[in-house]
Amino acid sequence: MLDDIQALKEKIQNFTITNEDDLEAFRLEFLSRNGQIQAMFSRMSEVPNEKKAEVGRAMNGVKNLAQNTFDESKKRLKRKEAASQKATDDITLPAPPYSPGSFHPLTQTLEEMKQIFYRLGFSIADGPEIEDDFHNFTALNFPPNHPARDEQDTFFIRKSDDPKVQDLVLRTHTSPVQIRLMEEKEPPIRAIMPGRVYRNEAVSPKSYFLFHQVEALYIDTDVSVAELKETLINFAKLMFGTDVKYRLRPGFFPFTEPSLEMDIWWEANGEGKWLEILGSGMVDPNVLKAANVDPEKYTGFAWGMGVERIALLRHDIDDIRIFYENDVRFLEQFT
Repeated sequence: MLDDIQALKEKIQNFTITNEDDLEAFRLEFLSRNGQIQAMFSRMSEVPNEKKAEVGRAMNGVKNLAQNTFDESKKRLKRKEAASQKATDDITLPAPPYSPGSFHPLTQTLEEMKQIFYRLGFSIADGPEIEDDFHNFTALNFPPNHPARDEQDTFFIRKSDDPKVQDLVLRTHTSPVQIRLMEEKEPPIRAIMPGRVYRNEAVSPKSYFLFHQVEALYIDTDVSVAELKETLINFAKLMFGTDVKYRLRPGFFPFTEPSLEMDIWWEANGEGKWLEILGSGMVDPNVLKAANVDPEKYTGFAWGMGVERIALLRHDIDDIRIFYENDVRFLEQFT
């Protein structure tokens, strides 16, 4: 068998590699799973025990020779190709056109929403993406047995059976920022809370475990449902055009009472239907109390929407997943 190994060694040494096709032929013949080196190793069972060490060393030597030959030849061909390219470059030719980057469509949509809220008199507030149970659930009037507190709906970072230890979660909405803002600032408050939120949802064309929200909060004396409706209508017209068809209908959320949902009429491919764009309502007195705001003195409204939902509608996109795939062909359409 040592003679066979020597013959294989000489075959490797005499193999001529001048181009990429030769390199691939060398790999297939010697280094592939069905190559000659692997076939030689499979004959190891034929070798007497007293010869196995000697034969094994010889086989490993041939294998290393083949691998080094392949690697060195590959480097040599790349150097040759680079030198050839350099020799043919004409520095007098004009440079290729510069392709400028652009903002992601979600960033563009969020910035447009911010500008609308600025016009409506709102400032911007921010808060942590890792939240405790109090700010994410309890202060927002979620009952202890609410489905949102279940691990099937929420990403828990820390979950404890000890009532003295608060659970930690990836925030499921940007509403906790409202609580923190009310805790830190005396009314009047007029701010929006944009940011990323997380839900333990199956990925599909209509849902994703990560998305973006923009929520609005207005707290002052004598804030009314009429002001809420006026603000919602103004936003819809500024976002979708003055001729947008909209409707407001009753809804339910633990943190607002009464609650309203807003739909717009959307037409695509010759068909039209009502699509929900946001949820809203008057801030529940229990939420005000939890944030140390006197519900006898102050009232307010809150509402929120998904940035992805607005972007899907604005650009007639039917799959939320495309926003996160970084497909350059898709992103180039928003330069």
